[in-house]
Amino acid sequence: MEGAEEGDLEGKDEEAEERTELLRDHFRLSAISIAEAEAKKQGMGISQPVVACIADLAFKFSEQLAKDLELFAQHAGRKSVTMEDVVLSAHRNEHLASLLKSFSHELRIKEPQNERKRKKTSKKEDTTTVRARRRERVSTSD
Repeated sequence: MEGAEEGDLEGKDEEAEERTELLRDHFRLSAISIAEAEAKKQGMGISQPVVACIADLAFKFSEQLAKDLELFAQHAGRKSVTMEDVVLSAHRNEHLASLLKSFSHELRIKEPQNERKRKKTSKKEDTTTVRARRRERVSTSD
């Protein structure tokens, strides 16, 4: 039995590694095309070793950012990353943090009210609220 479980774990590890490699390749290609486009806009040439370094640096930065965001969410007792975590990750760069806060505020304004998540209430609070509404209806109908 243990041999089968170990084989399953190895297979999952290999799949995860393959997905990571594929993601890294796609990310690298995107970073390379962005670097080349920006160089072209500026009327400059850019060597392939420099482009490769930029792509690798950007990927490593994004990996570290993902780890930091996950830790911020865990520290706050959440399972998912929020915009506040992203703003917190930029705390060393005041200008970037300010831009992210503005962007976050604009997103909240554009988001329809009914799509915003409501804070979950406990079952006890829900029951109390329902009872209070019933009492209100009864007293107003008299």
